Amino acid sequence: MTVGIRDVARAAGVSTATVSRALGGGPVSQALREQVEAAVRATGYRPNLSARRLRSQDTQTIGLIVADIRNPFFTAVSRAVEDAAYQAGMRVILCNTDEDPEREAMYLRLMQEERVTGVIFAPTRATAESLDDLGFPAVLIDRTGPPGRFDGVVLDNVAAATALVDHLVAQGFSRIGGLFGSTSSTAAERQAGYEAAMRRHGLAPASRTALPNAAAAEAAAARWLGADDRPEALILSNGLILMGTLRAARALSLRIPEDLALAGFDNEPWTELVEPGLTVIEQPVAEIGAQAMSLLFERIRSPDQPVRKVVLSGRPVLRGSTGVLRGAA
Repeated sequence: MTVGIRDVARAAGVSTATVSRALGGGPVSQALREQVEAAVRATGYRPNLSARRLRSQDTQTIGLIVADIRNPFFTAVSRAVEDAAYQAGMRVILCNTDEDPEREAMYLRLMQEERVTGVIFAPTRATAESLDDLGFPAVLIDRTGPPGRFDGVVLDNVAAATALVDHLVAQGFSRIGGLFGSTSSTAAERQAGYEAAMRRHGLAPASRTALPNAAAAEAAAARWLGADDRPEALILSNGLILMGTLRAARALSLRIPEDLALAGFDNEPWTELVEPGLTVIEQPVAEIGAQAMSLLFERIRSPDQPVRKVVLSGRPVLRGSTGVLRGAA
């Protein structure tokens, strides 16, 4: 037998309107609220949350739209966002777009239909360039949007890529290539930082792009590493591209770093465990998620406040893939 709100009202000895107010956070005394909650437990009543959301403009739900949940970076950021939302008593709807603008548009429509309180979003460059008023507060993570339109939390990508170039040059490498993701502003910024740093050192940049996943990176790297103009060092713009490039190098029996030095982004556990250890930029993933939630809460509370952009620094973690463990300078 289905238990309804009338059953709760009878058990609590109050009206159905009082039960609705108590369960919806309306103006009732604490004693009356506890009386209704006790009746809910006694009857086993389950509120219709969907109907309640339709009656309310505040769903206490955060949308989180990430580019690729298989990317450990986004997995870690999602965890940080979910932790902050849980502490605030809010729910999270997680959507994965696979860097597909059509899926991004679909999920943004879903967020509007669900009347979410706000959204944290990592858009492709194509979507970011055309983002307009979404109908709810939004914070962009890892990627930038139209200047002055959305709050955001990003890494200082130019500085991070520059640090990797400077390190490889200090290690004695000069033919340094770069393989970068083709879909995001983040990869474009890292590519720009790499190219500017190479020119500053009087070296010729050699950059290519690929879809930002391990399979596409492996194929692109295999073509490059099997050619006569193979670089002696490569900078890879995310952890999945780094993984795919390492697979390609091993398939070609290239020794790391004797035949090919590798440096990339994302200090995942596997980067330390594989021999000889991979040099990476460690991103402050927990802080990115926490800062994004903080900006979103501020935007919800103060919709008209100036747009804010938080730029965080990465930390170089130097390992054997760039010759560090061999005692090189």
